[in-house]
Amino acid sequence: MTVAEAAALDWIRRTYVNNPIATLLGADPLACDPVAGRITIAFEAKPEFCNLLGNVQGGMLTAMLDMVMSFSVLCTMGGPGHVVPTIDMNAHFLAPAKPGRIAGEGAVVKKGRNIAFMEGRLRDRDGRLLTTATASGQLMKWPPEGK
Repeated sequence: MTVAEAAALDWIRRTYVNNPIATLLGADPLACDPVAGRITIAFEAKPEFCNLLGNVQGGMLTAMLDMVMSFSVLCTMGGPGHVVPTIDMNAHFLAPAKPGRIAGEGAVVKKGRNIAFMEGRLRDRDGRLLTTATASGQLMKWPPEGK
């Protein structure tokens, strides 16, 4: 692991401590490549996330994808001071997800001055592809200047 990767993971872990969505989803950043704009995050899908069929509800999977994609961009930006609110997202649910560990992989497809294009995938503990998504997000300074 490079110094940049270790620094990015440390910043992300500290950020997750104060992020209620990361806490709810049991987010645990495992690997990050700030040069390539790639990240791997483990999530814990709780039984409370399930629909009547016993599968993890699609909105919960989408929240995981949103997090893994936005943090693939954030890890390229050198630490705190930015957010990447999602502008749009297109998700494909390929297989039912059961409660338990879910691994998310996010990647930057293209990053411009104001907009980033991202992709994400979720896999179960056996490596089965569950869900994929593409999204775009706005690159913003946070907190806003003058506030």
